[in-house]
Amino acid sequence: MDRSNSLAALAQIVPPMHDRDKQIDWREVEVAGHTRFPSDYVQFMQMFGAGTISDTIVVLRPTSGGDGPSSREPSMEAETENARYTWEMDGDEADFDLDPASIVAWGATSGADIYCWVTTDDDPDRWPVLVCGRHTSPLFQIHPLVMVEFLHKLLSDPTFQERTVSVVIPETVTFIS
Repeated sequence: MDRSNSLAALAQIVPPMHDRDKQIDWREVEVAGHTRFPSDYVQFMQMFGAGTISDTIVVLRPTSGGDGPSSREPSMEAETENARYTWEMDGDEADFDLDPASIVAWGATSGADIYCWVTTDDDPDRWPVLVCGRHTSPLFQIHPLVMVEFLHKLLSDPTFQERTVSVVIPETVTFIS
């Protein structure tokens, strides 16, 4: 799929909600985190905001939830720590090697899978997706897709779903911001 059409294709499967989260100050986030985020993630957040796909996949906001109901949501920081810990404990089972410090989580599932970027490239738009699966085979998978391409394939390809997610995604997909 052409990367420029990935977000439009995803929006055909999962229509964005009109009452999405507050806008993110990307400059502030990038200065605080000392990193730039992939452009497809920024575009996703602008169109959808952080939220949950069909009560199964959470797309994490790049900042903590703060006070109120959003503070109970999983955070990018906490899921990144979980993914790095999982790699340190079980990474020797993978057929590839990577530095745990290069793992940054962008999503999680209700089945305890964690979706991450491998941040070894200087260009965030070339960061592949790392699956830290709970009950996937193999447990760790690298996909040479950007986040939005990965989500599109995950939501539209049942064979891909079987290998990359530990939960059942309903046929009709919804997004709640």
